[in-house]
Amino acid sequence: MGSHSEYDPDDNFARAFDPESDIDEEAAVEALAWQLLLLVNPGDEDAALQQFAACREALAGDEDPVDALRRAIDWKAGFDIDEGDPEGLVDALDELAARFNLRIDWGLDDDDALADAEVPTLINVAFDRLREHHYTLWTWETGDGRHAGWITHQRDDEALPIVAGALGFHVRPGAG
Repeated sequence: MGSHSEYDPDDNFARAFDPESDIDEEAAVEALAWQLLLLVNPGDEDAALQQFAACREALAGDEDPVDALRRAIDWKAGFDIDEGDPEGLVDALDELAARFNLRIDWGLDDDDALADAEVPTLINVAFDRLREHHYTLWTWETGDGRHAGWITHQRDDEALPIVAGALGFHVRPGAG
């Protein structure tokens, strides 16, 4: 019968790659960055492409992926606000929500109420209001007393933590 070997579909994938070959880590990081940018720019591939170009340039200069993405999306698809800046948070999230034709009802009576508001409380208000429209407000740990994050479609709630985590972002929905 010759050298006939039985086809094993479970073994097919294992033979597709040389176990000694190196994985192109730079390409893998770029692929993950692209996936994250698509998630944080729902329905706006053009914006994701522009941010990806800036991110790739930073990554080519050996910048950390978190820093490269943080800079590429700032005020375009994400926010990065100081702990004591409730006005800045409201401005940033209002701008981001407007991309989806949404307006966040902050439940604040006047400017004094805003000045006295806590940033984590406002993040949770925005989270609740955005969920009503099937969006999720994510925040990630900056490690420096700031609050940063982005908005995604609710349907991407499983994908976002996986992609973001692979890039080094420790994310959670709302203020945690």
